[in-house]
Amino acid sequence: MQTAATSLSNLPAATPANGRKRPSLGARRQVRIRRQVVGYICLSYAIDAILLSVFAQTGAISWMIAPAYLACGVGSAVGFGILYESRLGERFADRFLAIPQAMVALSIMLSFAWLAPEAGFLFLCNLFVVFSFSSLSASARETAMVWTAMTLGLVLLLLGGSKPIGLPLATPPDRVAAVLAFALTIGRCVFIGVYSNSLRQSLYNKSVKLQEAYRRIEELAELDELTGAFNRRCIMRMLEDQVARARRSGTPCSVALIDLDWFKQINDTHGHPVGDEVLRTFAITMFANIRGVDRFGRYGGEEFLLIMPDTAAAAAASILDRLRLIVAELDWSAFSAGMAVTISAGVAELQPAELPDTLLTRADEALYAAKEAGRNRVARA
Repeated sequence: MQTAATSLSNLPAATPANGRKRPSLGARRQVRIRRQVVGYICLSYAIDAILLSVFAQTGAISWMIAPAYLACGVGSAVGFGILYESRLGERFADRFLAIPQAMVALSIMLSFAWLAPEAGFLFLCNLFVVFSFSSLSASARETAMVWTAMTLGLVLLLLGGSKPIGLPLATPPDRVAAVLAFALTIGRCVFIGVYSNSLRQSLYNKSVKLQEAYRRIEELAELDELTGAFNRRCIMRMLEDQVARARRSGTPCSVALIDLDWFKQINDTHGHPVGDEVLRTFAITMFANIRGVDRFGRYGGEEFLLIMPDTAAAAAASILDRLRLIVAELDWSAFSAGMAVTISAGVAELQPAELPDTLLTRADEALYAAKEAGRNRVARA
């Protein structure tokens, strides 16, 4: 329970215009959960106090036990609530202070079992509730500490006490109160489990959403915002990976630098919005017609880089020539009357021990040759 609340509190806090730091949504939720838990603990002590009052009414125990027990229990719960909402509580790794709170609760239960052994069964039943609560956020070592403290307390109580632990059953109200004590103990243990599970499920759902958001951010960081193709940083990293792979496996690898012909004139004549649509449509067309193993990214401006693993220069040139024809045959007049778009490409195949930069330089030289030869063509390095 504490783990879920603490994890949610690690979300960043928003800073409003007045400069004061406002608690984040996770921090506010953590405060709400803590206050709920304080309320549940106080309610639990109040229920026990009512049952003790029944035993006092029948004469099984003193009338002083119920109010004293309620005061100790509620006082400790409220005190811990104030402590972990204060700055002092921020010094502890466990801001919920579940283990110290469990130790105090154990002390209260065992002390009142010693003070009122005639109704000692009720306090001993509550040890299960305390242990269930503390084990939610405790480590193995802390759980062992709580268990050891509880065991030692029981040893002192049961072996060192002179009065036996009692279960009042003399009158019908005693019997009803005893049944309620057992039923409510089991109910509180079940409630703690259900409450903890709901917090874990909520935290899991938020974790899934957060992971999806991170995945989306990482994806956007790799994509060109305009065309949806890989951006230059990403496509260059992919080129380095493919070059290394080709060297390890001894397989061919070719690249193509692709340039949209006369793109500046398209922008000047038809406007930049039309130019953007041309770039987007070209990228979509490329994605629809390249192989699944190929990698396509925006190299800069109207230049794009296509990486073709396991492909020799001749096959790569054939692929680019097919793509060139597909682009040229598109109905570009839908964007602006009389508009036509073609591409030029330079293809280069990776040579033994060649660096990615050298490979790109040769592809760029081939692209320049294609442009010099009249554009709308593919040239091989």
